[in-house]
Amino acid sequence: MSNIFQDRYGMTLSTEQPQAAEQWQEGLDRLLSQNAGPDTKFQEAIDLDNDLAIAHGCLAFWYMQRARPGDAKASIQRALSLAPEITRRERQQIEATNLWIQGEGRQALAQLKDHLAEFPRDALMMRLAHLIYNRGCSSIGEPNFPPAFLGLLHGSAPECEDNWAFLAEYAWAHHETGAIDESMRLAQRSLDLNPNNAVAAHSVAHVYFERGDAATGAEFLGTWLAGFDCPASSYVHLSWHLALFELALGQYEKAIERYEQDIRPYVVAKSMATLPDSASFLWRVQIYSPASHPAAPPWEDVCPLAMPMAEKPGFAFQVAHAALALAASEDHDGLEMMIGHLQRTAEQGDAFTREMVVPLVQGIVDFAQGEYAKSAQLLEPVCPQLVRIGGSHAQREVFEDTLLEAHLRAEQFDKAEAMLAERLARRPTPRDTFWLGRVQAGRGERTQAKASFDTAAQGWRLGDAASPEMTSLNHLAAAVN
Repeated sequence: MSNIFQDRYGMTLSTEQPQAAEQWQEGLDRLLSQNAGPDTKFQEAIDLDNDLAIAHGCLAFWYMQRARPGDAKASIQRALSLAPEITRRERQQIEATNLWIQGEGRQALAQLKDHLAEFPRDALMMRLAHLIYNRGCSSIGEPNFPPAFLGLLHGSAPECEDNWAFLAEYAWAHHETGAIDESMRLAQRSLDLNPNNAVAAHSVAHVYFERGDAATGAEFLGTWLAGFDCPASSYVHLSWHLALFELALGQYEKAIERYEQDIRPYVVAKSMATLPDSASFLWRVQIYSPASHPAAPPWEDVCPLAMPMAEKPGFAFQVAHAALALAASEDHDGLEMMIGHLQRTAEQGDAFTREMVVPLVQGIVDFAQGEYAKSAQLLEPVCPQLVRIGGSHAQREVFEDTLLEAHLRAEQFDKAEAMLAERLARRPTPRDTFWLGRVQAGRGERTQAKASFDTAAQGWRLGDAASPEMTSLNHLAAAVN
């Protein structure tokens, strides 16, 4: 086979069909920017050249991202069958993808590290590294993966100043390691090179989250999403970020309407990949409501996505979000099944499951059952180590919020205040200020509580006056006046 075509970063493609190469490149750009339709473009490339191994490999990659392992395995086997006829670079990419699909995360990471040392501009392997690292201890046993991911990307940085896909990944690694301003610079540079790049827009949203600037974050995402391709899976996740900004601003009606239109499983593919956004949003709405008047959001179409994690618990990040759905909907059979599986795994010597996953799930269950002191006791040693379950800080904060609310409802005011002191020093928000007021009111510190409630109310001035939190705030503020 003649190797006469190159991708946009100068790497050779094994095909004699220029149109196939073009369709594959378009598919890769869509995959790396998380736009709609990469699978369609990969299939079009395959239709033009059924021996284009890298297109089969990329299609397998896309299937795996969409939680379709059966399709992924079929496509990667076709790619592997063509491997003897392609370049070493393409073959190594396919082999690393295959290891990931087969659940061999450690081996896949080791191979792609060697690959990126030789081919530092291979953006698909950067994306694969992100996906592997992002599952934390469930994937490769890495207890603090963001610095490790950042370190890997440092090696590619000198070769990738014009690589928008690399810059977007680099931005993510920076905000997850606390380098917020540098993350914003990198994300904006990526967007300059590719304005439709959802990965870079995602990092911009994370920066505003870390800064506690919900108003600017909502303005940015609202404008950016208005021009984005709605069928893309990333539209759901970015809509989730926007809904969280709206909740942070006290705009409950907007946030819940956005959930109904753009996040809730029935409006997107009912895939395990959609579980964390739906479950964590609904759980937040529920715990932000007063304990005596809990909100009753619709969990019925989320719970079916959670059941596979009860029947056969997998990655800890997914298990924890499944536990939110099962606990909130009072699915005692599903929870008993999940906890039984997890306890047996822990008893067989799995320290991560014993130390992190079992207490996290049980703490969620206890909270849902109103056992707030028991919940706090379980969650307190787990929350400082949450990075071990994977995901981003913004995603993991739902579990920190659960611990904070458990402390408050159990009247453990010193512990709640210690958590709030760290959060408020890092980035003040109306909700944390409201929670501080609840601590102060609980201690009888009326003057301090009034000041905190006034500050929180000012932060929520554009919010819904009848929202659960605002109603609770007004009630408590009246009590300390």
